[in-house]
Amino acid sequence: MKKIIVLLLLALTIKGYTQTKGIFSKDPIINLENFQKQKLYFGFYLGFNSYDFKINYKTVGENILIKKNTGFNVGLVADLKLQEYVSLRFEPGLYYTLRVFNYPDSYFATTPTSSQKIREVNSTNIHFPLLLKFSSLRTGNIRPYILGGVSATLNLSSNSKSKDDNLENRFRVKPWTTNYELGLGIDIFSEYFIFSPSIRGVFGINDELIRDNDPNSPWTGNIESMKTRAVFINFTFH
Repeated sequence: MKKIIVLLLLALTIKGYTQTKGIFSKDPIINLENFQKQKLYFGFYLGFNSYDFKINYKTVGENILIKKNTGFNVGLVADLKLQEYVSLRFEPGLYYTLRVFNYPDSYFATTPTSSQKIREVNSTNIHFPLLLKFSSLRTGNIRPYILGGVSATLNLSSNSKSKDDNLENRFRVKPWTTNYELGLGIDIFSEYFIFSPSIRGVFGINDELIRDNDPNSPWTGNIESMKTRAVFINFTFH
C-alpha cells in the first residue's frame, strides 16, 4: 500500500509538468501565477510518520528499547494569508502509528516471560496543528518555506479510561497531548495544482504516561516522564 501511494504521488507530480518547460530551466513557464494571492485556500495531504518516545528515568539503569514503525497520515489543509510571505495554516489529520516497548530483564523481580517484556502502544491520533508558514521569494515554479507552531493530539487508542493496567497487559497513556513542531518544505507549482512535500519534527511537551496501580510496577515504576517524538513526511496538494 505504501509503495502504491508513493508511485501515485510521483505520477501526479510528473503529470503536472508534461506540458511545461520544467522548473529548473532558465526560462520556465510560470504556473498558477496568481494562486497564492488568494487570502484563503484549501488542500489535502497524504504522508508517513515515525513516532518515538523520549523517556526520562527515575534511576540510572538499562533503557527500555522502543521499536518504531512507519505509520500513515491523511488530512486537510486551510491556509490563511497574513502577508506576502507569511501565512497561518491549520492542518487537522488522522495519524496511525505503532510503538513496541521491549523491557530489560533487570526491570523484573523474577525472570520475565516474552509476553511480560513486550508492550505494544497502538495509536490512532487526531492531530490538530496550528502553524506559521514563512515562505521565501518564488523562483520560477518553486518556493521553499519553513514552518513552526503548536499542536494538540487526541489519541483514540489511549486506554485512559481502562481500570486494567499492565498486570492485565493494558498499557495506558493520556488521551490529550500538546506539542511544538518545526519543519521545512517546498512549494512546486505545476500547471493545475501546487505540490508541497515537507518534513516536520514533532516534540511532545507534557508527560503522557498513566502509571500502573502498583507504584513499583516494572512497566511504569522507573519512568519519570514519557513524551512523544515524531517525524512527519507529508505530500500536500492545493
